[in-house]
Amino acid sequence: VILYIRSSVKVVNTLNETDKDLNSLDDLDARIVKLLNERAETEVRLLKECIDSDKEKFLDRLTGAYQRIKNNLSGPLPEAALKSIFREVVASTFSLAKPNTVAYLGPPATFTHMACMRSFGSSAHFQPAVSIAQIFEEVEKGKADYGVVPVENSIEGTVTYTVDMFVDSDLKICGEILLEITQNLLSKAGSVGEIKKVYSHPQALAQCRFWLENNLKGIELVEVESTAKAAEYASREPETAAVASEAAASIYDLHILEPKIQDQYNNYTRFFIISDQQVSPTGRDKTSILFSVKHEAGALHRGLKTLADNGLNLTQIESRPTRKKAWEYVFFVDFEGHVEQEKVSTALKELEATCLFVKVLGSYPRSE
Repeated sequence: VILYIRSSVKVVNTLNETDKDLNSLDDLDARIVKLLNERAETEVRLLKECIDSDKEKFLDRLTGAYQRIKNNLSGPLPEAALKSIFREVVASTFSLAKPNTVAYLGPPATFTHMACMRSFGSSAHFQPAVSIAQIFEEVEKGKADYGVVPVENSIEGTVTYTVDMFVDSDLKICGEILLEITQNLLSKAGSVGEIKKVYSHPQALAQCRFWLENNLKGIELVEVESTAKAAEYASREPETAAVASEAAASIYDLHILEPKIQDQYNNYTRFFIISDQQVSPTGRDKTSILFSVKHEAGALHRGLKTLADNGLNLTQIESRPTRKKAWEYVFFVDFEGHVEQEKVSTALKELEATCLFVKVLGSYPRSE
């Protein structure tokens, strides 16, 4: 009886402590909600005072929030989780004053769509486009505030069509996004053994060839125009599956039967955020340029030496035909630094003196 009474008292004390903790959590939640609303009211007031420059301010405010997170990492929450939270906070606030419209390569649930949500949060208005050219056109005509376009894959290389679009476009690169590319087997079915047909884009099927051969040997593989369309088909047809993204599973209400079935890991795609605005320096920036040189010995060497002599670290160089005259090329170059830095502006002036053509595509924060 004594043992029972002692146990009962211990349980009651534990419940009392739990109630106190729960009440404390309730109080904290109420304070967080109050602070979020105060922040939103302040941000909206500031935005309405300068509504014409909303577009350039969104990425600046987001970058500033990320920097403050880095400077105040003192608790158990990891940096990535805090960034995700603040991305939604900033995006939600901006949507109250003027929602961002973001054009991307559709349909919904593509990897470009995922990159958009990674950068702009879920409160933006996402506008699917049928081509990279249409994304540029939507932003140039003011129908979208931003565009998100793929520019490079860590396995397959540069998306040359995107680079070519910058030759004639006046849009600026104002950000970059790095997205890990993972393929998943999605279906309404309850197990892999029920699958009799698999839909996906040819590239996605090729990326998962070994897994499909080892686990679904003899199953019909059907090529469609996108992984998102594959998910749509799988959502309507029993005993079928799609190779697609996690976002597609959520949008089309599919089970992830097998995650990450791609044959190669460390597969990342780099995306550019484009707009008609230049963003401010952050201290950890990159600059992208296009330039062409005279058709003579050592011309390219002199151009690259100009960048090196000014202490600029190149992160990428790619040659592209000008499409205006046979055997004429422009060079697409990324290097660390911002155009407002003295060493960058000096290097660009010197480069202009030795090149036929130099075009700054934009300076923007480096993606981690």
